[in-house]
Amino acid sequence: MAGSGPPVVLVHGMVNSSAHWRQVAQRLADRYTVIAPDLVGHGDSATPRGDYSLGAHAAVIRDLLSALGIERATMVGHSLGGGVAMVYFWQFPHRVERLALVSSGGLGRDVSPLLRSAAMPGASAAIAAAAHERVTAAGARAGRELRRRGVGLGVQLQAIARALSPLSGPGAREAFVQTLRAVIDRHGQRVGALDRLYLLDGVPTLIAWGERDRTIPIEHGLAAHRAVPGSRFVTFPEAAHFPHLEVPDALAAALRELLESTEPAALDEAAWRERLLGRSAAPRRRHAVAA
Repeated sequence: MAGSGPPVVLVHGMVNSSAHWRQVAQRLADRYTVIAPDLVGHGDSATPRGDYSLGAHAAVIRDLLSALGIERATMVGHSLGGGVAMVYFWQFPHRVERLALVSSGGLGRDVSPLLRSAAMPGASAAIAAAAHERVTAAGARAGRELRRRGVGLGVQLQAIARALSPLSGPGAREAFVQTLRAVIDRHGQRVGALDRLYLLDGVPTLIAWGERDRTIPIEHGLAAHRAVPGSRFVTFPEAAHFPHLEVPDALAAALRELLESTEPAALDEAAWRERLLGRSAAPRRRHAVAA
């Protein structure tokens, strides 16, 4: 946690942690209370046997915010965290003031071959080899050298090395595999939100993407932008899949613009019911007339 003011929750992606949000959090903490949790099975959180679905992660965040006395917040999610943030909204719409999706999962089937292969049987052994201390140290060194030379791939290599380091232990690897398989299989992403994005109508929404993203295609973000009435779409030419690490100033500025130029949504149960019925009432009326 950092800062004071209206709460902003930053939800990290798969095999990432709250540390990945540090630079963005520091840039928002002058006016906002920033909360960046480690999802269960990630970072410094425990790695229990149990439910690693998007809904389970969203429920844990709800419990965390309740324990902190935070009733409503702006939700920001990167990659897997974008899926968690969306499910959080579906489950607890009255607790969400705004939504920001950064290179988000859950908006289409396509995903990198690396993630698809990691969801296959036997992946744990390959992950164990990749997470070996010598391998991650070499990746971190290569990333630093590439960044020194001005090569954008360096940030991604450092992020991957940082993410793989905690997976050296069997508990963390199992948590990663369970989280991955909850959303990805050999065909791509298993969970999609496109048919529910209409529910974000009236909720200030930002969709942000790195133009060089090869993990999740930028076309997913464009499709979501078209599906969410009034949403904002921002791209970062120099960023790939980790804008919060690659261009933290630009991402923080986009988030600040969303926060400062919009009024928070305030959905109650009646408004949520009306929103749901607005999409489904017409077919029911036709059925009733026919009957």
